[in-house]
Amino acid sequence: MQADLHHVHLFASNLDAAIACFWRRGLEATSVRDLAEHMGIQGPSLYNAFGDKRTLFARALERYATLTMRERIARLEGQHDPKTAIRTFVQDAIERSVADRHRCGCLLVNSALEVAPHDTELRARIAAYLEEIAAFFRRNIAAAHAAGTITPAVNGEDTARLLFGVVLGIRVLARTNPDRALLQGMARPALALLDRARHRAQGNLG
Repeated sequence: MQADLHHVHLFASNLDAAIACFWRRGLEATSVRDLAEHMGIQGPSLYNAFGDKRTLFARALERYATLTMRERIARLEGQHDPKTAIRTFVQDAIERSVADRHRCGCLLVNSALEVAPHDTELRARIAAYLEEIAAFFRRNIAAAHAAGTITPAVNGEDTARLLFGVVLGIRVLARTNPDRALLQGMARPALALLDRARHRAQGNLG
């Protein structure tokens, strides 16, 4: 049992090292030698354990999605009401972007730009990961509608698409200009739309 746990931990550590390498350099610029050096294993052992570079990249994306995006969504939905979860997710994207000293960005968004246009299978994987973020917005807007904290006048699908696009835009723009005021200015109109629409609806009742 202890040996099995050690193997699982070592496998996860190797994947984390691969994530760091792909995250910093991207798929194409990362060589098998780079991966072997970062993961601390020889090339043949890397192939035996993880397959080729593309297969390893797919595994790294899955682990990244689970440890970052999925963990964050589960935590926010468990700790906050729907509208606060939405606001916190967007603000968290800003904070992560501002704190990103090496301007690595988001591995999922980076991969959508670098890899997805040229690889049909990986494009489908990346699109599915990003769809989980869009679904988070749709789900929480619907829940806020049900709770009465967002007026039904706010179109759930369109607003979810807008917020999704804002988050992607923040992560892309921050790689060249991670200015907090700029990024908050991108998010503010989309987030304010929720409250402004509710206030207008309330005002019209009078």
